[in-house]
Amino acid sequence: MTEHYLGVLGIGTALGVSRHAVHKWRSRYRGDSFHPFPEPDVEIDGVPGWRVERLREIVWWREGLPGRGAGGGRPTAARQEYFRAAAERGLDRSEASRALTTFTEEFPEMTEPELCAWLIKRWRR
Repeated sequence: MTEHYLGVLGIGTALGVSRHAVHKWRSRYRGDSFHPFPEPDVEIDGVPGWRVERLREIVWWREGLPGRGAGGGRPTAARQEYFRAAAERGLDRSEASRALTTFTEEFPEMTEPELCAWLIKRWRR
């Protein structure tokens, strides 16, 4: 049976960031740091891989990064696109944020970028 893993590209895609960002996190937040990036489950020829079911753990890790609290900096690309689509539907940023939070709680198995894409797709039908 073939086992499937996420590499840095898969993690980056799921989180709406580049693979370069994932590489940067891995080097900046090593195992001995205050907020270590989750260790890979496998490494093949120097390429790390994480079990697909650990994506939620990686999302939680990212949400715990410094500066991601109130004000948290620039939204991810997925969230920015979601906010644009929400504005087209007449929602202000606060309403769109509350809706996204509600959907995140309702569908914990989906990452935020997945939820954003799903909502945008439903709105554009």
